[in-house]
Amino acid sequence: MKHTETVIVGGGQAGLAMSYYLTQYGREHVVLEQAAHAGSVWRDQRWDSFTLVTPNWAFRLPGAAPNGADPDGFMSRAEVVASFDHYVERFQPPIQYNTRVLAVEPLDPQGYRVLTPEHSFQASNVVIATGFFQQPKLPPFAASLSSGITQLHSSAYRNPEALPAGAVLVVGSAQSGCQIAEELYQRGRQVYLCTGRAGRVPRRYRGSDIIAWLDQTGMFNLTSEQLPPGMSKFGGIPHFSGTNGGHTLNLHQFARDGVRLLGHLRGAEGNKVALAPDLHENLTQIDQFEHEVVKLIDTYIQEHGLDAPPEALPQLRDGYEQSPLEALDLQAAGITTVVWAMGYRFDYRLVKLPVHDADGFPIQTNGVSSYPGLSFVGMPWMPTERSGFLLGVGEAAERIATSIAAADTVGPSAAQPGKSWA
Repeated sequence: MKHTETVIVGGGQAGLAMSYYLTQYGREHVVLEQAAHAGSVWRDQRWDSFTLVTPNWAFRLPGAAPNGADPDGFMSRAEVVASFDHYVERFQPPIQYNTRVLAVEPLDPQGYRVLTPEHSFQASNVVIATGFFQQPKLPPFAASLSSGITQLHSSAYRNPEALPAGAVLVVGSAQSGCQIAEELYQRGRQVYLCTGRAGRVPRRYRGSDIIAWLDQTGMFNLTSEQLPPGMSKFGGIPHFSGTNGGHTLNLHQFARDGVRLLGHLRGAEGNKVALAPDLHENLTQIDQFEHEVVKLIDTYIQEHGLDAPPEALPQLRDGYEQSPLEALDLQAAGITTVVWAMGYRFDYRLVKLPVHDADGFPIQTNGVSSYPGLSFVGMPWMPTERSGFLLGVGEAAERIATSIAAADTVGPSAAQPGKSWA
């Protein structure tokens, strides 16, 4: 069994940020990454034309240089991958690649055993940095669709040309689903889009990018209990885009451009799918979400006396002109592909301790569990949504690293009292 003070599980942005700060403190650690590269999600699970939806100035890995001459631009997938490669080359974190962690188990009287297929590690501290999106979400009835329909999750989508000829059904209208649907119809595909209730936000409003406004107004600093009506802890991410310099995604514009909007998908069998007749209700909630966001910004501008000229956003209604459907024949519609853009499930069951709530989310305070030396980083709601973004992951990692470094001796931090194994 190998011994180390801290094992970091995951070599994405959270794991790299943790390694940076532990290195600054001179603390022994290892990063275990299941893929062959750091930040593999950006390399392997994003489509070819993908861009970040957060501006370059919000790419805040600790120690990273400012991102180019265009702080308000949006990095492409290739640029994101290059940024991670450069970061690893510069800081040389102690990463073991192709190392999948199977389990994290408590040791008696303290510490942890981290099991991998090849080795086990004994550590006083374990930091779970596996992210928030681990298992692609597919409905159980996906298996009932005709074998003649090509199915893929949004994480496996690359470009329109890689799909069979024909129309495409995109299921899910949060950030990924809307971006993929837009690319498909702008490249000449007929698109059917099953909508949900993830909100819309304008890309820019009253002279600033929406991310700057949400950061400035403190939206990213709200805890899940403080979220305003219409927002939920695990709801879909509001849709907007960073492509072509960044722009707003609006389902009413999609309808105007020929996309057939649908309600929620309820079931599937063969070439037939069943739909909820809730299209108009979904659009109403999406429109209301944008209204509430801009009202929040308007109030903030007024209260702080900011010089930001008023702006009236387009009020499109085209989606309401489409009648809700309750059934769709895929073959009759010429649909040959279904792209499941329903998001992901998180899964932290590799930790063999009762540290999960009813939703399966880690029980923690600011990322620190009640078990000595066991922490989580890189997920939202630890304690705010900010902790799960590139914008705030460094701050979250610094808090955890500081608590580990504060230990009087090598072992669970004295600053983190918690449960014993007994």
